[in-house]
Amino acid sequence: MTTPPPPISEPDPSALVCPGDRVGPCTGCQRKTHRYGSGGSPLCQWCMAPVMEQWGTAVRYVSTRG
Repeated sequence: MTTPPPPISEPDPSALVCPGDRVGPCTGCQRKTHRYGSGGSPLCQWCMAPVMEQWGTAVRYVSTRG
């Protein structure tokens, strides 16, 4: 059984260890997360978990900007 995520007001742990200019809102729940730069992801760890269950651990975010 998984534990429920903390309240949205608490940031993703990744946001606490990256520079402040790389922090942004999760596209799923709007929680602060390490979103920009090297190692960033558009989803926090709680929003990414069901995606990884569905698609596997090799899932990656690819920018569609040209």
